[in-house]
Amino acid sequence: MQQPDLDSRDEVHSLVVAFYREVAFDDLLGPVFSDVAHVNWSVHIPKLTDYWCRVLLGQPGYDGSLLVPHAQLNAVSAFRPALFDRWYELLVAEVDDGWHGPLAERAKLHAARMAAILARRLLDVDWPGSEAAGGRVTSLLPGDRSG
Repeated sequence: MQQPDLDSRDEVHSLVVAFYREVAFDDLLGPVFSDVAHVNWSVHIPKLTDYWCRVLLGQPGYDGSLLVPHAQLNAVSAFRPALFDRWYELLVAEVDDGWHGPLAERAKLHAARMAAILARRLLDVDWPGSEAAGGRVTSLLPGDRSG
């Protein structure tokens, strides 16, 4: 059976749930989400779904900033490049495991851009995986002035 692309809200939601299930139970990332961010998944999953639907499908719904909440968390418990590496590794594995097509590829590229931008803005470092982002990137969303 051919894998679907991330071409509907249901597919994007499925990715977000599957990916963040892995994140929540990951030895490296899990504590950041549970002990530092104290994430309420029932609130966070819909926001993440809205974000990825905007990125991949152009759907309205997400109008927040990625930089501000990550900067607040970084101030509480400093991020390090290994966190970006693991987050990206898990996302790519989850996408590759369940989806195939141009939007799945766009999701992986956008994730690399996110990691590269957040590493640059929060840590003032070039994220080692930034070559996956396809060169210098400066924004997280079309029209986003936070990147």
